[in-house]
Amino acid sequence: MDHFITLKEASEKWGISERRIRILCTDGRIEGATKMGPMWVIPFDSEKPEDKRIKSGKYIKNKIE
Repeated sequence: MDHFITLKEASEKWGISERRIRILCTDGRIEGATKMGPMWVIPFDSEKPEDKRIKSGKYIKNKIE
């Protein structure tokens, strides 16, 4: 496991919570993240995925014209 980091290590590296990283892993947003038994491992050289959550408090609706 030299080439992998845990959720805790990724949390410290990227400055986001372990829970958020777990969600990103489950959604397949972190390239190369793998579940080994009950825990997720992330490749050491993975980059923090872009935050695509809506932050304005308003949902964007696409109008079909």
